[in-house]
Amino acid sequence: MRTVPATGRKLISVAAVSAALLTAATATVAVAHDGTAGAAAVPAARTEAAPGTPAERLIVGYKSGASEATSNKAAEADAVAKAKETGEDVDFQRRLGTGAALVDLGDNATTADVADVVAEYRADPQVAYVVPDRLNKPMATPNDTEYGKQWDLFEDTAGMRVPGAWDLSTGSGVTVAVIDTGYVAHSDLAANIVGGYDFISDTAVSVDGDGRDSNPADPGDWYAAGDCGTGVPASNSSWHGTHVAGTIAAATNNGKGVAGIAYGAKVSPLRVLGKCGGYDSDIIDAITWASGGTVTGVPANANVAKVINMSLGGDGACTSATQSAINAAVNRGTTVVVAAGNENDNVANHSPGNCNNVISVAATNRSGAKASYSNYGSLVDISAPGGQTSTGTANGILSTLNSGTKTPSTESYTYYQGTSMATPHIAGLVALMKSANSALTPAQIESAIKANARPLPGSCSGGCGAGLADAAKAVQAVSGSGGTGGTTFTSTSAIAVPDAGSAIESPIGVSGLTGNAPATLKVAVDITHTYRGDLVIDLVAPDGSAYRLKSSSSSDSADDVRTTYTVDASSETANGTWKLRVQDMYAQDTGTLNSWALTF
Repeated sequence: MRTVPATGRKLISVAAVSAALLTAATATVAVAHDGTAGAAAVPAARTEAAPGTPAERLIVGYKSGASEATSNKAAEADAVAKAKETGEDVDFQRRLGTGAALVDLGDNATTADVADVVAEYRADPQVAYVVPDRLNKPMATPNDTEYGKQWDLFEDTAGMRVPGAWDLSTGSGVTVAVIDTGYVAHSDLAANIVGGYDFISDTAVSVDGDGRDSNPADPGDWYAAGDCGTGVPASNSSWHGTHVAGTIAAATNNGKGVAGIAYGAKVSPLRVLGKCGGYDSDIIDAITWASGGTVTGVPANANVAKVINMSLGGDGACTSATQSAINAAVNRGTTVVVAAGNENDNVANHSPGNCNNVISVAATNRSGAKASYSNYGSLVDISAPGGQTSTGTANGILSTLNSGTKTPSTESYTYYQGTSMATPHIAGLVALMKSANSALTPAQIESAIKANARPLPGSCSGGCGAGLADAAKAVQAVSGSGGTGGTTFTSTSAIAVPDAGSAIESPIGVSGLTGNAPATLKVAVDITHTYRGDLVIDLVAPDGSAYRLKSSSSSDSADDVRTTYTVDASSETANGTWKLRVQDMYAQDTGTLNSWALTF
């Protein structure tokens, strides 16, 4: 099968805008800082007054008329009294401009210690309020000159909320393989490019005069009318792989161009697409090599990728050959992110967006609705900004490019649209998550992205996955810094679901948590089945209580169950053995439970 980039092409230059300014974390706190957070140690203690807020000091406001409201001596005496009552280290430090007292709790106060002191102050009728002296961080808007045009990263309506993730991760230590047209030199990306490979074996496709070699440079993929089939019009070079790579990891805070989502990560360009597209065989070898596998005649990969981006696609089923390569890559610990495709059709009809073991990405427009061109369906896992230039050029996705119409010329920046543009948003997010928590498996990463997605701000007919990816929440979740699903437990042991047979059960052992499960327990399910209406699915808690996730339906003839359910499991103890129970109620169709996950 020939495979082509999953994008529409628009070659439109953009003008520079003024550099964005450094902003403070709050309107009342001005910080002169270079944007590097965390120079001071963040204390572990957290306050009852503001759960989750680190604090080693408290700000105490006294009611007017109280002697402590005006007298430092009285406030100091009150701190001594509170210390005596609680047995903690409580010291008056100084008077704030508002008249409130600043109280120090010492460096070693635990969560319980702080809660005790807060409770003591709250019980005092002379105290108006007690709040943590929060540690504020400078929040730097990247100074890249075109950042203000990257709505897809930051806009409230339909952006992917990337800036909120940058305090926790920039993708450092992670390599992303971009399996695409290769790379054309660009100064806004060069610092984050590492060694790749040219996997195009057919010289008619490669147009660089040779077959496979260690140089993934993109010579251009232009073609004349009729070169790629009768009736196929001429096309200029797309520089597609460079646009994709810029979305993932363009250099950031360098005073020029655009910002990359995982700007601390590295990109390994693997060239598989040339004139008229590229062959499955080359793509399969690229998947294998990128993830650390061996390809005959190709040197060992010195830059093994933990993320693969494939913004490409073709028609038809996912072949066994391609699926085998994907499965092997995932088993080696590499997350594979693919474009759902641009045919406004069910992704089930297009590969590799319909393969198993991938994160299949649909595209949204600037209003947060499914982009008009984007594929859809039950096999879509998640949506991300892909842009829609038909509603205005600036509504596309801006990234690194080249101005050459055939061969390379000067570097540039251009708006594109496509699921090709949505896919690197998710690949970049995966890099952020993997950097924040290197122990994450591909299944855990996919589950966390889905569990922390938000509903599409706009409409989607046909299925757009778990929603619009939320970078801030997903990274916070896997780094233990908040968000939905601070901890994810996964089973990847495939179990056949017998046709019209007994129920099968897949266990997951949960440990290390405290208290009960949440009221929003996320249950991510991946089942392959040729008539999903046959299936009944239950979540079984450690005490044997069953929660119905899905009932059977004689009218639901669609394939597969790939979705995330939300269960109110707040009455259940979190730790213990949870089970997913699946039963096929009717004859003639078969399936497999591929994996499932619990996110607490």
